[in-house]
Amino acid sequence: MTASGEHLPERPAWLCRRCGEPWPCPPAKTDLLHEYRDFRSLLMIYLAAQHWQASEDLTARSEIPANLHTRFLSWARRA
Repeated sequence: MTASGEHLPERPAWLCRRCGEPWPCPPAKTDLLHEYRDFRSLLMIYLAAQHWQASEDLTARSEIPANLHTRFLSWARRA
């Protein structure tokens, strides 16, 4: 758990430090949408960078998860 209570990723597993769900977890998604509410394109850039890092970390340990694109990017486009 983080001191601030934020839902942040724990690398290299990419699980939320606070709730243990795959990051970005639902609370992290809500926080990110609020933080980037006026700059959706920057949110997509941030998430794309996180997606790349996660794919690097996760493929070093096993095969890349099938839902990684949806987990990191698709939800933000639909929101």
